[in-house]
Amino acid sequence: MSDRSSNDGAPHTRPTGQTGRPLFHVVLHEPEIPNNTGNIGRTCVATGCDLHLIHPLGFDVNDKACRRAGLDYWPRLAVKEHATWNAYRASCPVPGSRVWLFSTKAKQSIFDIEMLRGDHLVFGKESAGLPDDVRQNMPQQLVGFPLVTGERSMNVATVVCAAVCEGIRQLYVRKEIGINDDMRLDYDRVV
Repeated sequence: MSDRSSNDGAPHTRPTGQTGRPLFHVVLHEPEIPNNTGNIGRTCVATGCDLHLIHPLGFDVNDKACRRAGLDYWPRLAVKEHATWNAYRASCPVPGSRVWLFSTKAKQSIFDIEMLRGDHLVFGKESAGLPDDVRQNMPQQLVGFPLVTGERSMNVATVVCAAVCEGIRQLYVRKEIGINDDMRLDYDRVV
C-alpha cells in the first residue's frame, strides 16, 4: 500500500505555527474500531502528529463511523496506510530506539522514558494488543501506563491521547516547543 491521504489525495495542512515535520508519528497496528481511529485521528490533527495505519484494518477508512468520530478534522489528517508491519518499518526507517511500543505487557512506564520529537508511538489492535513477534523483537521499547491492580487496560484512543500529551509535556519542559498565550502549541518558538 502506498502512502495516501484520507481525503481523496488532497494535501493536508498542519496547524498554524508548525513546520512540515510532525510532532510524533502515531502508529495503529491493525485497528479494529472506526470510532477509536476517528478519535485518534482528531488527536493527531489537534497536536500536529501523523497517523500510520497498518493493515488489515477492521473497517474502511471512509467508514461513516470513522469520519463521524474524526468530525471535520479527518480531511486535515496526515495519514499513511501500510500493508504490513514490515512494510511500515521499511517505509519509515527510524532507529528502533525512536519507536515506542505501547503494551499492557510492558515493564517500563511511559513516565520513565525520554520522548523526542518525531518518535513513533505504536499501539496494537483493540482485541489483542501488539503481536508477540513485534513485542519480542523490540523488548527494550515496550512501554505502558501504570494501572490499578486487577485492571487490564484502557481504551486505545485514551492511551494515544495520554501518550501524545506526555510527549508534549516533555518537549515543553525541555523548552523544545512553546505554548502561546491563546493556549496553542508553538513548534517554532522555544521558550
